[in-house]
Amino acid sequence: MKKFFGKVMQKANEAKARVQEVVTSVKAEGYVDTGVKIIIAVVIGGVILAGLYTLFNGTIIPTLSTKIGEMFSYSGT
Repeated sequence: MKKFFGKVMQKANEAKARVQEVVTSVKAEGYVDTGVKIIIAVVIGGVILAGLYTLFNGTIIPTLSTKIGEMFSYSGT
């Protein structure tokens, strides 16, 4: 029985040491870093979407409309 309690105490001390190491560890990433990364991703995504919107509305859609109009207004000569 003494051996059993010795093993249980050893396991408990090992678990305590692991928990204490995790709690005192400072190598984890902070909340501020994660927040900055999210804000940067949102801003870059917005800039890309705005660029695509401008490109489609300013260049692609008018050209496409003209080309389609020219295809269907074939005079046959």
